[in-house]
Amino acid sequence: MQGSTSTSGHTPGQPFSDSFTKDMQTAGAMLDQKTKPPGSLGAVETIAMQISAIQKSLMPDVNSALAILFAADHGVMEESVSAYPQAVTRQMLLNFASGGSAANVFCNANATELEVINVGVIGDAVNDIVHDKVSDGTANMIKEPAMTSAQLEQAMTAGKNAVNRAVSNNIKLIALGEMGIGNSTSAAAIVSALCNISAADSVGPGTGLDQKGVAHKISIVDQILTLHSQRNPKSVLQNMGGLEIAALCGAMLEACNHKITVIVDGYIVTAAALCAVGLNPATREHLLFAHRSAEPGHIAALKHLKANPLLDLGLRLGEGSGAILAIPLIRSAVAMLNDMATFEDAGVDGAL
Repeated sequence: MQGSTSTSGHTPGQPFSDSFTKDMQTAGAMLDQKTKPPGSLGAVETIAMQISAIQKSLMPDVNSALAILFAADHGVMEESVSAYPQAVTRQMLLNFASGGSAANVFCNANATELEVINVGVIGDAVNDIVHDKVSDGTANMIKEPAMTSAQLEQAMTAGKNAVNRAVSNNIKLIALGEMGIGNSTSAAAIVSALCNISAADSVGPGTGLDQKGVAHKISIVDQILTLHSQRNPKSVLQNMGGLEIAALCGAMLEACNHKITVIVDGYIVTAAALCAVGLNPATREHLLFAHRSAEPGHIAALKHLKANPLLDLGLRLGEGSGAILAIPLIRSAVAMLNDMATFEDAGVDGAL
């Protein structure tokens, strides 16, 4: 086995700042003293280095984790862009509340708390779901902006408030997810606008559209992109976003202020990340990307953010499912940094 003080096996690089990269390299030098060849645990080491840099600690703590899901409805559902009816969004709130969703099951399996927040679901409040509702869904963005500027700010504030609640409970690791029938249309429009790709390259089947349904969805996104020509992140979010996507963006921006690591779920949450990083590039340093989803536009969004997802399992559910599944991997990475023996501690010879 090899032991070395170099960090040649670690290449944090861009999109991180020089100071953040330096902090990662400090953690990398510590990892190179562990009983393994330098860099031999690949991306697991990079995870540990990034979290060390986020918390500015060589003994980071991710024992307490929280999954936060934001839920909202979408006016663009008037255009028949989903295989499921709009009523499913509220029905899923009831499912979250009763503990029956994938997110509930995965959180229970991985010692992770779950908070579901209604920021724009049509209908009455649901017991055991945090009610921070802005409106009954967005406007139909094929005709007008999805949100007013006031609604955008209120939704982003809902996301910031959720992170501040987590901070008060000493949470250092947050998995972000969403629920909103029709929101893959919103995500596709955002990704096309901010990554400068066509609707044909950003639109996928979402909840399971057939080929004809995907073609129709592409035409709707094309019309959205034509109507809303501004391409700065805030305008894109207001014109094409969902209330839950705006809340996700606000949550990421706030997490950046509190040394919190954010696990980005799939396509929808990555679209929110594009907006957050566009508004504050430093936000990117706090983001880990859980998985590569089956939605085609997700690949373009990940490439734009210079992100290497942790998992590739063909997921396309949403609900933060991929982000929650990444939690044990992230905890293992941090445990390696904190608890793994060094060559000196273990009495193991280093490299010749």
